[in-house]
Amino acid sequence: MTAESHDKSVSMRTNESSSRDIFIPEDRKMVHGGGKAHVVAKNFSIYYGDFEAVKKVNADILSKYVTAIIGPSGCGKSTFLRAINRMNDLIPACHTSGTLMFDGDDIYGKNTDEVLLRKKIGMVFQKPNPFPKSIFDNIAYGPRLHGINDRKTLVEIVEKSLRKAALWDEVSDRLDKNALGLSGGQQQRLCVARALAVEPEILLLDEPTSALDPKSTAKIEDLIEELRGSYTIMIVTHNMQQASRVSDYTMFFYEGVLVEYAPTKQLFTNPKDQMTEDYITGRFS
Repeated sequence: MTAESHDKSVSMRTNESSSRDIFIPEDRKMVHGGGKAHVVAKNFSIYYGDFEAVKKVNADILSKYVTAIIGPSGCGKSTFLRAINRMNDLIPACHTSGTLMFDGDDIYGKNTDEVLLRKKIGMVFQKPNPFPKSIFDNIAYGPRLHGINDRKTLVEIVEKSLRKAALWDEVSDRLDKNALGLSGGQQQRLCVARALAVEPEILLLDEPTSALDPKSTAKIEDLIEELRGSYTIMIVTHNMQQASRVSDYTMFFYEGVLVEYAPTKQLFTNPKDQMTEDYITGRFS
């Protein structure tokens, strides 16, 4: 695994230990992903006009693992995440340099089909955004977009996706009801189910619990645990405790620079960079 050393002068971490209020499950077992790099960034930068928001990132995102992205507000976390399925294309004056690869193909290559890319790389946003349609039609939307119109097949996809999102038992008797009538936590799990309905390989979660109550947050974290090993999952979060609970690897960004990228337990208990330690111990935010 690689990570670009940042261009600031940062002293290396000392051997002195310090207390942290971060819980790392001792029984956390990383699934076997075969060491395959699903997404590879090489000197990858993202600009808004002349402003370099993400600076020369070098990193391999491993297949079938959960990778958390942490860092203070405005550090480039979400910008980097959204680049992976080209959601930043919707932002005027946003452009990139370097390369970002998905399964060996250039995500920003001239021949890349953005619709197909977003089928393979699904995304769930900070605030639940169900369509003003029925629960069934929300889940069936993606499959229909990609040419599946057979009713029996759609029924199977909807049930399978809702079961994967741990929502089926709560909504199976009201699939014809408007999705906007669901609670916030249910709406967010619906959005996960909608993303899963087109069978993606990667699931991008951009602060998926920041607008949810603790009970709904716990359900989303349980869902991530259920999906581990079946999908490559990347989650942006401001909650370091959450990152430590759900992820196998963690990336720490600061002012657009990928400062440190390591197995989660290592990064939270034995960071290599002083800036990482200062952030996770609350010396700055």
